[in-house]
Amino acid sequence: MLGVAAFMVASLALASLAVRAPEQGDDEPAGPTAVNASPAIGHAPADDSGLPASPDGRRAVRVGPNQKLRGDLSDPQKKDIAMRLVSSAENSTLDWTAQYAYIEDIQDGRGYTAGIVGFCSGTGDMRAVIERYTTAVPGNKLATYLPALKRLNGSAAHTGLDPNFTADWKAAAADPAFRAAQDAERDRIYFNPALSQAKQDGLRVLGQFAYYDAIVMHGANGLAKLRRTAAETAPPPARGGDEAAYLEAFMNARVAMMQREEAHDDGSRVEDAQRVFLAARNFDLDPPLRWRVYGDSYEISV
Repeated sequence: MLGVAAFMVASLALASLAVRAPEQGDDEPAGPTAVNASPAIGHAPADDSGLPASPDGRRAVRVGPNQKLRGDLSDPQKKDIAMRLVSSAENSTLDWTAQYAYIEDIQDGRGYTAGIVGFCSGTGDMRAVIERYTTAVPGNKLATYLPALKRLNGSAAHTGLDPNFTADWKAAAADPAFRAAQDAERDRIYFNPALSQAKQDGLRVLGQFAYYDAIVMHGANGLAKLRRTAAETAPPPARGGDEAAYLEAFMNARVAMMQREEAHDDGSRVEDAQRVFLAARNFDLDPPLRWRVYGDSYEISV
């Protein structure tokens, strides 16, 4: 199985905190969507490792020699686990590093969805990725699409992007500078704000991941609303509350929010994953981790 450490060098260049564009309202889609990819049909038998195999060979992985991994979600191994968990829901694979080239329109009203966390042509974060890439590599092919992406903010249209944008995005993914731009914008827009807010609320790694997964799907405004809604039922640990009770309330609010969005109404990434870890009181997201998303089973072992 692939080792974690080799994947994490590019992902650790953390940038400054940021939030969603101010024009987005709490009840509007504020971030890129999870890709409800069709699950693979059936599973191959277990291999010699004893882990369940799959057609893509990526539904079970080992994360390293130590089962107990301490620290917050920015720990390299913990962050890799977080990326694998998100990728299982967004791309039906644990191989998140293969998603830099991913791009499609999943008909969720946000235009093209692409890259490692689903940057969208209609929400501004895809443009931020290309702007950062263009700063590093002036004159790249994707730079020509920046005016169109600026006009498309808030739109599901492809005007000015078709017919070559998807091919150019996939080609750019071979460039380490483009992959680094995706890593940096993921951290700036999503990972860093989620981690900061989770720590403010006194949450351990599981809660930090729950915030990160939420902000990836619902944006900064959505995460803020989820925090407010959860706190109305159970105060977070930083305010003297019980961590399990608060996370239960947060997950309840998250599922309710997902059910109001047609593209996200399958709540299995919460019900059959995060809530499973919570029931086991695995607040540090220590492997082994076993979960299901959209009917597929996944495992991260030691």
